[in-house]
Amino acid sequence: MTQRLSIGTTVFIVLTAALGLYFAFAAVQGPSGLLRRIQIEAEMAELEAQRDALRAEVSQMQNLTRRLSNEYLDLDLLDERARDVLGVIRADEVILR
Repeated sequence: MTQRLSIGTTVFIVLTAALGLYFAFAAVQGPSGLLRRIQIEAEMAELEAQRDALRAEVSQMQNLTRRLSNEYLDLDLLDERARDVLGVIRADEVILR
């Protein structure tokens, strides 16, 4: 004795399963889903690494700028930068490449 489901019950079960599949798919693939979240976190980590590199570069530039300012003049750095920009060397220097 097999008991057959009515059409209404079958439609309800199919719709419930379809909605469940839709929400499961949206939870994984949707704009707020798990895969998008993983992608955003990876992008965030990459951008944080770029930010840290830029902060280090800015810190180095601030240090060099301070060392060449009127309040604190590093003569060795000034000499090095001037010779680098002008492309000249002193007579007693040796260049190793």
